[in-house]
Amino acid sequence: MLVLQTTGEMDGDNQTEASKFLLVGLSEKPDQQRILFWMFLSMYLVTVMGNVLIILAIGSDSCLHTPMYIFLVNLSFTDLFFVTNTIPKMLVNLQSQNKAISYAGCLTQLYFLISLVTLDNLILAAMAYDRYVAICRPLYYTTVMSPGLCILILALCWVLSVLYGLILTLPMTRVTFCGSQKIHYIFCEMYVLLSLACSNTQVNHTVLVTTGCFIFLTPCGLMIVSYVQIVRAILQITSVTGKYKAFSTCASHLAVVSLFYGTLGMVYLQPLHTYSMKDSVATVMYAVVTPMMNPFIYSLRNKDMHGALRKLFLGKVFQGLT
Repeated sequence: MLVLQTTGEMDGDNQTEASKFLLVGLSEKPDQQRILFWMFLSMYLVTVMGNVLIILAIGSDSCLHTPMYIFLVNLSFTDLFFVTNTIPKMLVNLQSQNKAISYAGCLTQLYFLISLVTLDNLILAAMAYDRYVAICRPLYYTTVMSPGLCILILALCWVLSVLYGLILTLPMTRVTFCGSQKIHYIFCEMYVLLSLACSNTQVNHTVLVTTGCFIFLTPCGLMIVSYVQIVRAILQITSVTGKYKAFSTCASHLAVVSLFYGTLGMVYLQPLHTYSMKDSVATVMYAVVTPMMNPFIYSLRNKDMHGALRKLFLGKVFQGLT
């Protein structure tokens, strides 16, 4: 269990169970909280609407039942679950004086946060491999990216994400906390919780670094290798039109990968002891802005998505007229 120790009561006999943390958020000023509430509510609604539209459009158009769009549906589901895991609680805290979150609730939020960020990362790697096969091995695409392989890749992504969430969350149940219960952050996050701990967290740090390097650097390495091969293949195309067409098929994915790793790196590519309140703003980027932007990035210049969305809306209009 998670234990909270008060200052001056650090002996094992004086440890007391605590039932909550206080999620202070980005500001404690009422006027700023009102602005933040409407801002995050708007961003949440846009994110939900955008990702739901992506899922419905792809699901309703049989022409888009291909590996790339199947991966995109899973990415939209992940982003949808991710923002729902964090933003509703944040909105409640901004509107109420009670900013408490139970230890069980905090751990649950932490688990889904870790699992869903990991799943995002793995799906982006799978999409990079899909683009590599499509551009560098086009004649073998239908054979290599078979429905069976797609299901296997997605199942592996989900299983690894679930396991990784457990690997990092379960050791947190043995951590002892002391002093202030205030979390100056928008949700329960690993670095913030470890910074509040007064027990030995060496095991947590070791597990975090070793497993984190594997689960994030391996997919990142796969994406880098894939894009090196893709660039080489595109440069070998003689026509300008052919180069543009080949690049346009992976431009959206490259933009999402850059946004994902860029915002994630702003927060986590630093020592734990330098972690401070200013990183809350950077966290908003990967926790709120990135899931909101993904549907726009993937549909902005994608003619297939434009067509699917048009069919979806026109189908609803005609259905309403009949």
